[in-house]
Amino acid sequence: MKLPTDPAANLAALIRCASVTPAEGGALGALEDMLKPLGFSVERPVFSEDGTPDIENLYARRSGNGPHLMFAGHTDVVPVGDEAAWTHPPFAADIANGEMYGRGAVDMKGGIACFIAAVARHVEENGGPKGSVSLLITGDEEGPAINGTTKLLEWAAGKGEKWDASIVGEPTNPDALGDMIKIGRRGSLSGSVVVNGRQGHAAYPQLADNPVRGLMSLVDALLYPAFDEGTKDFQATNLEVTSIDVGNPATNVIPAKATATFNIRFNDTWTAETIQAEIHNRLDQAAGRTKYRPGKKTPVDYDIVWRDRPSHVFLTRDDRLIETLSQSVKTAIGRKPALSTSGGTSDARFIKDYCPVVEFGLVGKTMHMVDERVALADLETLTQIYQRFIEDWFERGAA
Repeated sequence: MKLPTDPAANLAALIRCASVTPAEGGALGALEDMLKPLGFSVERPVFSEDGTPDIENLYARRSGNGPHLMFAGHTDVVPVGDEAAWTHPPFAADIANGEMYGRGAVDMKGGIACFIAAVARHVEENGGPKGSVSLLITGDEEGPAINGTTKLLEWAAGKGEKWDASIVGEPTNPDALGDMIKIGRRGSLSGSVVVNGRQGHAAYPQLADNPVRGLMSLVDALLYPAFDEGTKDFQATNLEVTSIDVGNPATNVIPAKATATFNIRFNDTWTAETIQAEIHNRLDQAAGRTKYRPGKKTPVDYDIVWRDRPSHVFLTRDDRLIETLSQSVKTAIGRKPALSTSGGTSDARFIKDYCPVVEFGLVGKTMHMVDERVALADLETLTQIYQRFIEDWFERGAA
């Protein structure tokens, strides 16, 4: 039986599965067909929660005597947008000028295709790693991330699974393959500040209490001064106001309520709890200021609503994992990648509670865009990097 050693063929099979969140689209079935000939046992649990779509996931393991390496990723993809704007159909896996086109090509079916090809080559050439390899693949990364990786990790751990390290195949490289390994992520927290005012006529402001004026004071306090100047391993904490809304179509009516929504990405100066406390403190102090509310003697009447679950900051310090991957990249492309904690969140934020985790995958320039695509040469190079990493990580573990 021919093993799935060709990353381009693997990726084409995955792209042709229209697995837009929350649809499985046949992608997990395609993975199962690739993995079983390599000696993997495959399970596909479905998780549910009220108010969210059911999600099918995949956990596959090839068991051996030695350390246990997990590869994590997702087969779900974002919608294609305007399909007519695509040069090639988004689920056809067409190849043109040395590139494969398709939704998920880099985010992140390409990384999965390369890792499977790397394992297949290792099995074909060496009989397999000196330990266990597992794939933890969700269909909910691009969605609410409720019935995916978090529950899949809990499910697997409940069955007795333990991992020594993990690599997430997200597209970590900004410009060229080998630019960057992610060794941590900033925390992320979102919320809304709602200011309660008193509606009235714009010509008689003394009879009303404009909540926009109060909101201006509060937003000013959120944006200045800076929360910190950054740390050795992380960028400076940054808060962005992403929406301001009063729900008021009239130009001569002072609204009754004004809302500002924000997201803050915080570094290891803070925890989710301490950054929330700092924000509350800033808002409480700003509520009493009269800069934008002359003549008002009462503080701004506001509420804050925290959105979703916070993502916690983390930094991986596993030298064996980081150095082995860095050296594998250097062997393949001739230079060492930067170690970074930049960017948004990923499922690594869940995995770090179970084992050390790093992220390394393809170039992410076209992810989520029309004409998402990947160079065939990059697929081959990433496969070589993953294969070298698998060989060296298990050798170092067995030494």
